[in-house]
Amino acid sequence: MLRARRAAVALFLSGALLATTAACGGDNSQSMTTGTRATPAATASATFEQQKLAKTRFVANAGLAAGATYQWIVKPYRAGKFKKGAEGRTLALVKAGLAGAFTYNRLKAAVNNAKGDALLSKAVAPLSAGIESLKDLGTKLRKGEATEGDIGSFENIITGVKDAGRSAGAEVVDKVPSASQLSGG
Repeated sequence: MLRARRAAVALFLSGALLATTAACGGDNSQSMTTGTRATPAATASATFEQQKLAKTRFVANAGLAAGATYQWIVKPYRAGKFKKGAEGRTLALVKAGLAGAFTYNRLKAAVNNAKGDALLSKAVAPLSAGIESLKDLGTKLRKGEATEGDIGSFENIITGVKDAGRSAGAEVVDKVPSASQLSGG
């Protein structure tokens, strides 16, 4: 079974290499005589695709940030898992710390993705300072030093990002990341 799979992959890659080589063997008279290449002009559809991808990436990153915040920060906090003496407190705090760092990372990526779409970029721009303020909250959560205000900061930023996405036509839906995504694996 493994040999057949490897053979199929090798055959596919060989065919792709052959097709690419054949496609590159077109008429090179212009490039050989003048030393220049013809480059296709940027089209409106290429710009549209870039904007569509920017919104898609924004939605994916913001959704992961929202899901991590709710699943591993807000929900355990409301359940009292972060209080001294609570059963499973240490594990809840470690997960919250990882989720805090993950959320910050994904929100920064979402803001970067938003730059590819003019409307989305304008909607997200006012949130940059708030997102930057979350930078050290992951460590605060992991150490068990987070307060109601810190948890509220996460919720407010996530709500702001969701609202900004909605106003720009990019609806953000919570998506809980896997444990390996959360830990950076």
